[in-house]
Amino acid sequence: MKENKFLSHNAYSGLHLFNETQVHLPVNKKTLHLISSAIEKEESCTFHLIEVVFVDEAEIIRINKEHLQRNYVTDIISFRYDDTPDNNAIEGTLYCCAPRIIEQAKEHNENLKREFKRIVIHGMLHLVGYDDQSPESKSEMRKKEDFFLSKV
Repeated sequence: MKENKFLSHNAYSGLHLFNETQVHLPVNKKTLHLISSAIEKEESCTFHLIEVVFVDEAEIIRINKEHLQRNYVTDIISFRYDDTPDNNAIEGTLYCCAPRIIEQAKEHNENLKREFKRIVIHGMLHLVGYDDQSPESKSEMRKKEDFFLSKV
């Protein structure tokens, strides 16, 4: 994986951005840092090491099949790696499907940068412990996404 080094500041050392697509990303490492900082502050957690990897549809399907036994395109898949009982050293990877995010932005008549931010926020909320398996939890996550979008 080739890392996009937008900023070399040490504050971003635990946050890594990879673009494995031909898509120009409307978000950068600074934006991701603002998102993670807002979530850390509000959710009383710490992201120790986070990889945000933008992939194409074929790769998101492969990941979905291999790890979740699902055979379809999705916008994001989140993996948390640490096994700490609290949220003080979260480690994980967010696989984001750039073409699907672009498609969703068009479907919802949403600003592209805003939709990319929403998906990253959604993935980080999964790492913190939120899920979206029920209508109630999906609604709660959407409210959280909107809240963090208003902060960044």
